[in-house]
Amino acid sequence: MALSDLLAPATDLLPGVVDLRRRLHLHPEIGLDLPRTQAAVVEQLTDLGLEVRTGDRLTSVVADVEGGRPGPTVLLRGDMDALPMPEDTGLEFASQVDGTMHACGHDAHTAMLVGAARLLVAAKDRLPGRVRLMFQPGEEAPGGAPLMIREGVLDGVDAAFALHVAPNLWSGMVAWKGGPVMASADVFVLHVHGRGGHASTPHWAVDPVPVACETVLALQQMVTRTVNVFDPAVVTVAQLDAGSTDNVIPESARLVGTVRAVSESTRHEVWDRIRQVADGIAAAHGCTATVEIVEGYPVTHNDPGFASFASGVAQELLGAGRVVEMPAPVMGAEDFSYVLQQVPGAMLYLGVCPPEHENPFVAPACHSNRMVLHEDAMATGVALHAAVATAYLERHTG
Repeated sequence: MALSDLLAPATDLLPGVVDLRRRLHLHPEIGLDLPRTQAAVVEQLTDLGLEVRTGDRLTSVVADVEGGRPGPTVLLRGDMDALPMPEDTGLEFASQVDGTMHACGHDAHTAMLVGAARLLVAAKDRLPGRVRLMFQPGEEAPGGAPLMIREGVLDGVDAAFALHVAPNLWSGMVAWKGGPVMASADVFVLHVHGRGGHASTPHWAVDPVPVACETVLALQQMVTRTVNVFDPAVVTVAQLDAGSTDNVIPESARLVGTVRAVSESTRHEVWDRIRQVADGIAAAHGCTATVEIVEGYPVTHNDPGFASFASGVAQELLGAGRVVEMPAPVMGAEDFSYVLQQVPGAMLYLGVCPPEHENPFVAPACHSNRMVLHEDAMATGVALHAAVATAYLERHTG
């Protein structure tokens, strides 16, 4: 069967995929504990006759589609968790949970993977090997992938594939890149310590507030002057806290921000330079500084060979005109990075920009309270999951 033949049955499955996605969107859950979402996925997979395994430390779901003859194992991953934020889309199926929204498309990821499971089960007798379905909580935080890895999701797995929706890419397009495709994400907490006093007599105090402000500006200059533009980093100070009232110089000020990088070497160099900047500026003004780095997700690194293979499958499925190579990584982060540290694989992007937008770059992006997606594109995602798994097994058997 030609890979392009998967599009028609995937389109036939679209009503059910849309229905599941909307059910999940109505009742989003966050973190590692997603009992309602887990139950919906388990129900769908059990109806397919699959043996389902659930996690011990998180509400994960794992099931294998066993092929008709021996072969390798390829993993397909869909994340299931939402974000702790309000929804302002006005959709008829908008979130009914206050302060929680599927604003990153994980509802679609889950629904598309269930749809792909239906395609693969229908063709399992012709498959050489096994397709492992990984439904993961806690991608947004605190990192469900490492927990699932510890619980054995990668045991016997030879390769892995994932899709992420892209609201700023034309609907039905696919984007890919080998090598670094998403950044690492770390948090820094920087305290400037001075000496408190009366606001009318700053010369009797050591004011940490202007020192903190100077540090913010210096961190921006540090990035532009010391980081190679072809191996980039982003340092953003997102919080500045100090003081309790207008006539008191506080004893300390606190900066909190994020560090993003697309190589481990630059990532660690920036950590060191944040400390150098903080210490130097604080010392120049009679203060001291402490910096804590809270290590987050590593760089998401697509295996170049697998990424090229998956893009070729996408071209076979959709035509070359609907598949584009990304010019640069995305500076967001992903805990699929932990999977790709263990086995070769890749994450590709599926365009879901609603057609009413003439320019996809002005459409609400992931993590926006107004983020919406073109649900018709999910048929492409269903077919691409199944096509990558099928092609991998066929090309790596015997």
